[in-house]
Amino acid sequence: MITIEPYLVGIAVLLVLSVIASKLSDRAGIPALLVFLGIGMLAGSDGPGGIYFDDPVMAQAVGMIALVVILFSGGLDTHWESVRTVLGVGLVLATVGVLITAVVLGLAAHWVLNVTLLEGILLGAIVSSTDAAAVFALLRSRGVRLGGRLEPLLELEAGSNDPMAVFLTVGLIGLIQQPEQGLGTLALGFFRQMLIGAVTGYAGGRLLLAAINRLRLGYAGMYPVLVFGVLLLVFGVTNLLGGSGFLAVYGTGLVLGRAEFLHKRSVLRFYEGLAWLMQIFMFLTLGLLVFPSRLVGVIGPGLALAAVLILVARPIGVWVGLLFSRFSNREKALIAWVGLRGAVPIVLATYPRLAGLEQSELIFNVIFFVVITSVLVQGTTISHAARLLKVDKPAEESTVYPLEEVPREGWKALLRETVVPEDSWAVGKAIFQLGLPMNYLIVLIARQDRFVIPNGSVVIEAGDRILGLAVPEMHETVRARLAGGAGGAEG
Repeated sequence: MITIEPYLVGIAVLLVLSVIASKLSDRAGIPALLVFLGIGMLAGSDGPGGIYFDDPVMAQAVGMIALVVILFSGGLDTHWESVRTVLGVGLVLATVGVLITAVVLGLAAHWVLNVTLLEGILLGAIVSSTDAAAVFALLRSRGVRLGGRLEPLLELEAGSNDPMAVFLTVGLIGLIQQPEQGLGTLALGFFRQMLIGAVTGYAGGRLLLAAINRLRLGYAGMYPVLVFGVLLLVFGVTNLLGGSGFLAVYGTGLVLGRAEFLHKRSVLRFYEGLAWLMQIFMFLTLGLLVFPSRLVGVIGPGLALAAVLILVARPIGVWVGLLFSRFSNREKALIAWVGLRGAVPIVLATYPRLAGLEQSELIFNVIFFVVITSVLVQGTTISHAARLLKVDKPAEESTVYPLEEVPREGWKALLRETVVPEDSWAVGKAIFQLGLPMNYLIVLIARQDRFVIPNGSVVIEAGDRILGLAVPEMHETVRARLAGGAGGAEG
């Protein structure tokens, strides 16, 4: 009789160890994904755990489901107003930049590994996408934020370059197996996949938004379930239509994230936690899949290709992709260095194995080694690079209010935060002296590490975060009034 309890205990131990290790990794400045992979490798057949796992089909399935959730969560949490300013260059970087990175690294792999040119470019395509989630987690743990338009650009690039990497990987495998297809077929397939993915992603987002706001479910906990069901539907239908399912779920997240809907805050928090769970499962599974003893033979070529990726292929892709942009050379240098690789390349490295390619084992092991090297080298130096290039800015503390906004149809007032500047004329004055518009209501004031319930006699202090209820235009009016010096009172 097979009992499930030992498996549940094993999974529980790995999850708890991963969460605890992520806290320690933040303090040490080591990317959490590297810790998750390490735990998986230690638990595997070559480590003390002794768990034998060599099933690329299951690893790929886990990876695909995890990526669906992670990409959707990334789109949901993307600040559209800031991303919109870099939409053009971001998409160029996520397509042309990825292609150039794949080709340059592919040429090097062709020479270093003595594989065919198509197999070399396939390796380059697999490892061409970046992981922004790991980058921003590292920066936050070090109290660093990127200035200007760097953050929205990296956010958009990382969310939209995974579909390009998937397309190139699948297309090149097809070319290797059926050379008669030609590059024209590959190019046509690219435009078809991207177009269908974009359309179904937008349609899925609008459908989901309408469903959430109109169904009026009796239980708040059912909304994340509804979202997950529609998400899987969008991914599956898009793939059946020949489009990019990964682009579609990211687009669905973007559409939903920029709109107001019922229980938005709870849905955002649920998918943030689910995305972390999926990342841990994915990294642990991939860690179990690799045999560390087999990596010894690829140390030399792996280091050489990692150096080409970090110092040559990624910088060329960035400089060409941003050729006509207004980013400075220092910003371009930081973008090139932030090309941190994550779990997507390792998931894609299972594709050649499932396709039965002759060099699939070599490709998988080399890619795994390159990803680990990228994480170790770039992941531990990102914050230092940002400070050295002088493109960083102090991290701003975000306030979590003990309130949740639940929009209603026809109700246009929103809860928004306004920060009182140091030189504001309102500092030192009581709320009743501010003369704020009648249709602007102060709901709560966040002051340092505590909340203040507002009344007319509460005196405003510099740095106060005022949570107000009003229509969007009124929030802007109040921000403008509080932003100035003595003259602000006159407005």
